[in-house]
Amino acid sequence: MSIPPAPGPHQPQGSQEPQGPYPQGPFPQSGQYPQFPPYGHPAAPGPYPYHPYGPYGAPEPPVNGVSIAALVLGLLCFLPGVGLVLGLIGLRQIKRKGERGKGMAVAGSVLSTVWVGLWALSLSTGFVSDAWDGFKDAAKGDGTAYSLAEGDCFDSPSGSLEGATYDVEEVPCSGRHDGEVFAVVDLPGDSYPGDAKVTDIAEDKCYTLQYTYAMDGWAVPEDVDVYYLMPSRQSWSFGDREITCLFGNVEEKGSLAAGSLRSDETTLDADQLALLKALNAVDDVLYEEPEDYPEDDLPGNRDWAGDVETVLGEQIEALRDHTWQAGAKKPVAALVADMEDAREDWAKAAEAGDADTFYEHYDNGYGYVDGRTTITARKALGLADTVPFYDEDDDSGVGSADSGQLQV
Repeated sequence: MSIPPAPGPHQPQGSQEPQGPYPQGPFPQSGQYPQFPPYGHPAAPGPYPYHPYGPYGAPEPPVNGVSIAALVLGLLCFLPGVGLVLGLIGLRQIKRKGERGKGMAVAGSVLSTVWVGLWALSLSTGFVSDAWDGFKDAAKGDGTAYSLAEGDCFDSPSGSLEGATYDVEEVPCSGRHDGEVFAVVDLPGDSYPGDAKVTDIAEDKCYTLQYTYAMDGWAVPEDVDVYYLMPSRQSWSFGDREITCLFGNVEEKGSLAAGSLRSDETTLDADQLALLKALNAVDDVLYEEPEDYPEDDLPGNRDWAGDVETVLGEQIEALRDHTWQAGAKKPVAALVADMEDAREDWAKAAEAGDADTFYEHYDNGYGYVDGRTTITARKALGLADTVPFYDEDDDSGVGSADSGQLQV
């Protein structure tokens, strides 16, 4: 079926004869138009099919995609500088290609210009930092990653502690959970230091702070490792300066067993604290063992052995000065006696003239560590008394897998 042309000035010029259902002319009087049969009559021309190209069959020009992007960025206040540039590019393309979307390009440019001005003002007045603080305050208790504090347990939406996240579900530590927060670290500076630098800071701080939260390292299961939530470049621009240190399962989709891993001043008695502080102080120095073997760096290893001898002397005095409960006096005294013997060997290792002599006293000095008297003293004080497994490739003292990270 053909479509009749519209009347008036859009009629084709010339002597072209009418087509389709028009009655055949000529028409005797100027301005007289043919009469169509009533609608529904077999000879009636309608109804007409729908054409998406406008009233006369000519296709409409497409909408400029750059202009759409400029409007979206302007409305969302996301990368306002980019929105302004895209708006100007869109206007130029519309003029050159005859496309539609000029209004969107103009609106996007104007909105982006406004946002650029507001950002410049906010940076000079500190508004961004205040807004971020307000955002975090509003987020607290709403199940966001920004609301997590020391001692909180939570589940990740994906069940993983790697990748990026914003929403978390805070859950009681008494049940199984994906993570447990043990520290929150504030980062200094105005400019984002980069993912690598933030990761280095997180590893250094979190691996150290774990022992202030879980002082009894023996009580931390072998399938637990250190993870951290750290700022992304985008969240940094809003004032995010926090690294959240947490415990999680070494398996990507694993979870922590029911119960908190916390063992510090809030959960331990005075005797337990005294023993753990002494043992952990010695462990801290033992972890600083030089990477080079004595045959490659004897002076460096001798200096380290001297540090071990010094800290042993300090902690022996601390244990002797503490007043112990009746059931712990003898076990702690036996442990102190072993520490005294070990101290003598570390002193000799610090003066060794060759690597073989160093190794001899090194082995003797390490003999008491995690030995029988240590286990007995722990058991007497109600602390974990099962010697943990230490991965030779992991110097963290907790877990046996590489740490993970979440970005917010």
